Amino acid sequence: MTRDLRSDLRGATGPGPRRELRRDLYSVVGAALLVLTAALVGVAIKRSKDVLHVGWPPLYANWLPHVGPGTPAALTVAVAVVAYGPAVAARLPWRALLLTSWATATAWTFSLALVDGWHRGIARRLTTRYEYLQVIDRFHDIPATLRDFTNHILLHSPEQWPPHVAGHPPAATLTFVLLDRIGLGGGAWAGVWVIAVGATTAVAVLVTARALADEALARRAAPFLALAPAAVWMGTSADGYFAAVAAWFVALLALAVTTRTTRRSGAAALGAGLLFGLTCYLSYGLTLFAVIGTGVLVLGRNRLRALPFLFAGVAVVPLAFTLAGFDWWEAYHLLVERYYQGAGGFRPYGYWVWANLACTVLVVGPATVAGLRRSVAVLVRERERLRPREGSWPVRIMSRHTPEVRLALLVLVACTALLVADLSGMSKAETERIWLPFAVWLLAAGAFLPRRRAWLAAQAAVALLLNHLLLTGW
Repeated sequence: MTRDLRSDLRGATGPGPRRELRRDLYSVVGAALLVLTAALVGVAIKRSKDVLHVGWPPLYANWLPHVGPGTPAALTVAVAVVAYGPAVAARLPWRALLLTSWATATAWTFSLALVDGWHRGIARRLTTRYEYLQVIDRFHDIPATLRDFTNHILLHSPEQWPPHVAGHPPAATLTFVLLDRIGLGGGAWAGVWVIAVGATTAVAVLVTARALADEALARRAAPFLALAPAAVWMGTSADGYFAAVAAWFVALLALAVTTRTTRRSGAAALGAGLLFGLTCYLSYGLTLFAVIGTGVLVLGRNRLRALPFLFAGVAVVPLAFTLAGFDWWEAYHLLVERYYQGAGGFRPYGYWVWANLACTVLVVGPATVAGLRRSVAVLVRERERLRPREGSWPVRIMSRHTPEVRLALLVLVACTALLVADLSGMSKAETERIWLPFAVWLLAAGAFLPRRRAWLAAQAAVALLLNHLLLTGW
């Protein structure tokens, strides 16, 4: 750890830390101006001709100040994490910290969802005309439905799928079909599933940060992962569940390339491959997690040993769906066509290509914005050591670079994947839920911040204001 960064992380006083804090605040103000500009320009566009198809630009939400049964619980969780989170994260045994992080993230997400009430906030979210539970009865013969799946993607096709079913590979819908088959049918169980599984994303990011960077940085990041503004959409958008599957792919891959024993490395790599295959059949856009996976391989020591097991695992889910009669590539091309038949055809790329980033600011919060600035500062400070040297890069990147550099690289690789998604034009609006799988990785940048209680309070304030002033669409 460099001397300057050590001073910053400990929150020491003096000209250096004060200068860094001012730069943090400048970055937050800049991000806030981006959000304000997106809102003002969005309102102007809606008044002229409503081609945005959102209620409260840039978010898919409507202005509706309200409180609910989750309000006291949300305030309690926020106060507890702000007051005790950093100290508890520093002292708990590692496994207890992982369990506590999951429990806290679950409580935070549930309480925010319950601000809208049980039925509106959880039980009915996944049962609307857009959602997966509308078609459960059409999967009574799963192989036949998979073979026929692509025939119902386009608008005006016979018995067209609802938007979210058509917009995702069938593993997304099959998840809820299988829950129904084991007796956990209906919107309430689906909502509980999404929240409980989605909250494990925080654990997966911590496991990855510890494996690729070090435990101290992972512990510093833990409160920011548990108290994320992203929880507003993690409960109960199915994208929260997708985020967890994708995050565990990255976590297992990180373990595979850092574990010293061949058996454990192979098992972790095989599991990572299975989850990446599943990720690609949950959401077409999450194939971009190949970018993050590549970053993990570069940061790891044992990539060559892990690769055969990884590739073997990746093949399993695509092979199973292909043998069942589902053509992923055909479905993807049909989805692109349907996307432009609907809102994607009139939502303006020129607005959303930057307004989506304003959505992301609201999802990750001001602390993450400041943490991202510090991540860049870490890499700039270490730029000489980051330059490729013959025979040493990327093979020895784990040993050559500090834990701070490795964590900063991981965060910025996730930023890269998010930016690629943005430029693709296939995510015009609604990115506050669509980009959850990428956004959760940015939260780890909170590890670089001093004065963590103040930053955590800012994170909680953003989430509470959003959830109490707006009625989100997801």
